[in-house]
Amino acid sequence: MSSISSDTQARSGSNIFALIDCNHFYASCERVFQPELENRPVVVLSNNDGCVVALTPEAKGVGIVRGTPYFKIKHLIKKHNIAVFSSNYSLYGDMSCRVMSNLSLLSPEVEIYSIDEAFLSLDGMDRSELISYGQMVRKAIRKNTGIPVSIGIANTKTLAKVANHIAKRVREHSGVFVMLEDSLREEVLKGMPVGDIWGVGPRNAKKLNSIGITNAWQLTQLDDKWIRDKMTVVGLRTVEELRGNSCLDLEMVKEPKKSIISSRSFGTPVESLEHLLEAVSTYCWIATEKLREQGSLARRILVYITTNRFKEEPQYANYKEIELKAYTAYPPDFITPVSDALTKMYRKGYKYKKAGVMISDIIQEESAPYDLFEPSYNDDKRSQVMECVDNINKKWGSHTIYFASSGIKKEWQMKREMLSNRYTTNWNELLKVKA
Repeated sequence: MSSISSDTQARSGSNIFALIDCNHFYASCERVFQPELENRPVVVLSNNDGCVVALTPEAKGVGIVRGTPYFKIKHLIKKHNIAVFSSNYSLYGDMSCRVMSNLSLLSPEVEIYSIDEAFLSLDGMDRSELISYGQMVRKAIRKNTGIPVSIGIANTKTLAKVANHIAKRVREHSGVFVMLEDSLREEVLKGMPVGDIWGVGPRNAKKLNSIGITNAWQLTQLDDKWIRDKMTVVGLRTVEELRGNSCLDLEMVKEPKKSIISSRSFGTPVESLEHLLEAVSTYCWIATEKLREQGSLARRILVYITTNRFKEEPQYANYKEIELKAYTAYPPDFITPVSDALTKMYRKGYKYKKAGVMISDIIQEESAPYDLFEPSYNDDKRSQVMECVDNINKKWGSHTIYFASSGIKKEWQMKREMLSNRYTTNWNELLKVKA
């Protein structure tokens, strides 16, 4: 990236956004509690230890690519001394909360975009101080959480994503890249493949490549009507953002989810109805927990089961959608009808690979209608019981208390043979320090 003179005319827009992105987040979480992994290749695997979902630059350097099945890299592990971990969602979720909590102390306006990304509003800040501010944020997050981050700063959220791409990959910027000048924006976008732009997607990238549009700058020069016709209004909004015109504000308060899905592939094929019932009972518990977290109630749930369509063996799949009598967030209100439906759907002689539930018809608690013939969840002991259970689980760890229908041994759970400790969320797995 060539340098741009400081007297280059900046854009007149007053919006300034920063995107903070945790570098190789899952792998970085593992390194925080195992510092001997620093500078060593690290990879983290997906559910059931299937594919590589996160990896460090050192792992990329030996030829590993995200999405590669684990069995295909086994020959590289011993050769290059690669550390391999199963996904530790409890650890990653808690570390994400720590990062986001620190960001909220550094900026009054924070939008948590994903588990490892957040947008900040830097409106009104002196532009000459943006780089030093970014470096201060990086140092604070690293000191307080151990997680390295990269920061991209620009006039729009989409351009902040682009700037973050540069901050992460061009070492000379030391993890912070500010892109406010028109000339710098043009230079960067000319070197950015159109398919790498946030919001474009592979289908639109294919359309654009077919007419000779290969980089982001060329995209900004297209006619608005063509963009609207071929990429919809959403695509036009993305292009306007690339032009430096802010169309996406920070979402300070996230909208409640309109549907909640809880599902997993089994570690080993499940054949018994008993284990299937345990699994869907657990998924109902997890889904209703998320429902209560956002202060919602629901009245509809779908349950499904399926075999492994990639194997040459008898195939079967089925689902059933159920409407409850009233809006609720009490697990047994969902578990009972789901278990009845699953018992009717179950067919003996099949090896089931996956099961799951999806809760829908979701409303906020305060909007729940009253019924003359059915007790309201908000007015009886169900809500009080679950409030108590949730508080205990938050204090002592997820699933400290759960319904017996979820099973004890849970032999059907997904395979995680290389799981690290839940250092921050389980008393029995705290980091041990020897002096």
